[in-house]
Amino acid sequence: MTQLSVAEPFVEPAVANGFPLSLARALGASVLSGMFYFLAFPGMDLWPLGFIALVPLRLALVGQSSKRAFWLGWLSGFTMISLGFYWMVAMLQKFSGFPIAVCLFFVLVVNAFMAGRSGLFAWLFVRSEQRGWAPGWCWLCALASSELLYPVLFKWSFGAVVHQVPALTQVAELGGVMGVALTVAAGNWGLAELLRRLLERRKLAPLAWAPWVAVPVIAALYGAIRIPQEDARAAAAPHSTIGLVQANMSLMGKRHDVREGMRRHLNGTAKLVETAHPALVLWSETSVARPISVADAVNSAPVPFAAQLSVPLLFGTVLYERVSDAREYALFNSVLITDAAGAVRGRYDKQELVPFSEHMPFGRELPVLYDISPNSGKFDAGTSVEPLPLAGHKVAVMVCNDDVTTVLANKLTRDTNTDLLANLTNDAWFGDTTEPWIHLALAKFRAIEHRRYFVRSTNSGVSAFIDPVGRVVAHSDTFHEQTLAVPVAWLRGRTLFEWLQNYPFLVGAALVIGAAFFNRPKRAKPARRASGVGA
Repeated sequence: MTQLSVAEPFVEPAVANGFPLSLARALGASVLSGMFYFLAFPGMDLWPLGFIALVPLRLALVGQSSKRAFWLGWLSGFTMISLGFYWMVAMLQKFSGFPIAVCLFFVLVVNAFMAGRSGLFAWLFVRSEQRGWAPGWCWLCALASSELLYPVLFKWSFGAVVHQVPALTQVAELGGVMGVALTVAAGNWGLAELLRRLLERRKLAPLAWAPWVAVPVIAALYGAIRIPQEDARAAAAPHSTIGLVQANMSLMGKRHDVREGMRRHLNGTAKLVETAHPALVLWSETSVARPISVADAVNSAPVPFAAQLSVPLLFGTVLYERVSDAREYALFNSVLITDAAGAVRGRYDKQELVPFSEHMPFGRELPVLYDISPNSGKFDAGTSVEPLPLAGHKVAVMVCNDDVTTVLANKLTRDTNTDLLANLTNDAWFGDTTEPWIHLALAKFRAIEHRRYFVRSTNSGVSAFIDPVGRVVAHSDTFHEQTLAVPVAWLRGRTLFEWLQNYPFLVGAALVIGAAFFNRPKRAKPARRASGVGA
């Protein structure tokens, strides 16, 4: 491969055997890649397409300049995001109060920005490949770099395309959802290289592509071994029945008819206590819609509604306290845990706040922004990562989109005595769309990464019990009032991912960024031996 200096511009090579693709074909391949990604992603769930989703993009990038590579990657990402995250238009309208035309414009702007993640992936890959570095490894490191470093409004991972295939997701205990993403991306690379050789009528050279195709196969074999081992560990652990209440209050009804919301939760809990005798009952995010002062939440007096239930309760509420800045008061999207007598035993405040919904970016510094977007929240992010106590157990609690953040989940489970994961969510903002199912699919990886049962209680669905290998044991329907009760195992321990976290991938990201700017050193040619005596 021709070596390039840092300052040397890349000159596109002449077309040979169809590569590089013409601009029209490259654009078409990029769009096709985005469509495959969308169809494989949760919500559509045609997961086999995940193994070819990146193949058209790889072929589109062959021989392209780094500038064109960025825009081809961007187009692929924009296609996937615009199709897969269509629900953002209605969400923004509910959050902001803007007219739908304005919301559509803002969503397209947001999509264009988030698509830069795919553009960065393609740009880093092509730049590093041009400079002579091993392209297959650059492909994987560029993907890791883009997913870990590029800021997005909603977090997602390529690994989610195989969330329905437990045999392939078990490597999450080694490398998190990023490890799963790179496993599938390696298969894509191998298939792309095989197809490229076929199209160029070159020798197939199995060593150039077969090892990459073998990566997901090896991962599946690993999963086939680990699943029964984890099942046996869960079967031998102590169990308790956990219940949850899905009240299915409408988005505005939850706020306007607080009594009805409380009635549904109390009746559902009473039903669970009578029929299932749970050790804990979960309500959803902000299920107690009437704000509670921080002082009242931490005093020793029992919470009246919790005291009448005679069961430990984990519920969401809004806490407030007075502040000295222009907001006058601060809100916290909080979770409280009470014992069977109704006394508060612990508190967790949501940390991953949604822009515009829960807080206005720079709203504290520029209060006038709240006049422009009056529906935006005034929440402050929490800071504590301590698990909540429950009769000798510890529960790591996440609120809403906290559960799609691997870094935060690792912090919340750093106490080795944590033996249950819980998430309280309200996805009613997104309506009856694919978003609640996408949220569930992304959250499932936390159960595998930490090898613990994961209980998700949502206002309108999808509520679910997830076992330590990522299988959904039971789930609710969307937009139905339901209760669920399932025996769960109390599991402790540490996984390799909890130890290493994303640091190996961050090292790979640093390496590929360096590779994008510096040539691979040339290997010195071996000196020829002189002929003659003593040769």
